[in-house]
Amino acid sequence: MFIDTLLIGISSGAIYSLMALALVLVWRSTRVVNFAQSGQAVLSTYIGYEISVQTHNYWISLPLAILAGAILGSLVDLLFMRLLIGRAKSGPIAEIAPVIATLGLLGLIQSLIGLIWGNAFLHYASPLSGKGFTFGSHTIPFSPQNLFIVIASAAVLAIFGIVFKFTDLGLALRAASFQPEIAQLAGIRVSRVRNIGWSFAGAAGAVAGAAITPTSTLSPNSLDLLFVSGFIAAVIGGLDSLVGAVIGGLVLGIGFSFILQYIGGSVTFLVGFIILMVVLLIRPRGIFGHKVSRRA
Repeated sequence: MFIDTLLIGISSGAIYSLMALALVLVWRSTRVVNFAQSGQAVLSTYIGYEISVQTHNYWISLPLAILAGAILGSLVDLLFMRLLIGRAKSGPIAEIAPVIATLGLLGLIQSLIGLIWGNAFLHYASPLSGKGFTFGSHTIPFSPQNLFIVIASAAVLAIFGIVFKFTDLGLALRAASFQPEIAQLAGIRVSRVRNIGWSFAGAAGAVAGAAITPTSTLSPNSLDLLFVSGFIAAVIGGLDSLVGAVIGGLVLGIGFSFILQYIGGSVTFLVGFIILMVVLLIRPRGIFGHKVSRRA
């Protein structure tokens, strides 16, 4: 029972980590919590669903959904956030205007989805089974689809880790995030690098949506709870830390799994928010948050 619960927690935590990672990537570049991230992810998932319906092939739709997520993230930055932040540099609501705008963008995206696909629950089918693996007479609640979620999430996290640690692009992303003025003097095109960060965030959200949806249903609001969990994970880990996003997601996923198994589902998110409040009281920057952070 313990191993079963742990495996389910790892599967959920991997998805939370992806959503947390998407939030961290945007926060590091703009100092804005992108509340539209769940909307971007679900729109990318709907695009993947439509491609899957037309091609009858999940494996074709998956990379195209990820590509759609990256393009959508780039467009949100170019056509929405960059213009908004540029015009909201001063004034009494300069700090909260971008946050309010992302909430409005979330509603706009979800309304657009409703107009195109309707509000009915859809099934984004995967060729992988949702039935748990069987060992002898014991069937564990961990299926091939759950295994794929863990592998896909680990692959994305590994790719991002390699890019950020061992490539010139990763160095430029880190420099543009923490010292944009110095980075610009060094010849880095900060606006372009930030746009790449938004694209990465969109792609990570798309992976989360396309991987988790076959285990449930697809609707305009189907990823809202995933966003909430990703946000809690990101804050617990530290909004400045990619490692914190991963650790926070896994800790939250495993914690939720054990609470659901041994206490009950009615208190799952209550405990999550209690953990969030405790972390914020003890370490407001998050467990892996930087002591000093710049302002964008």
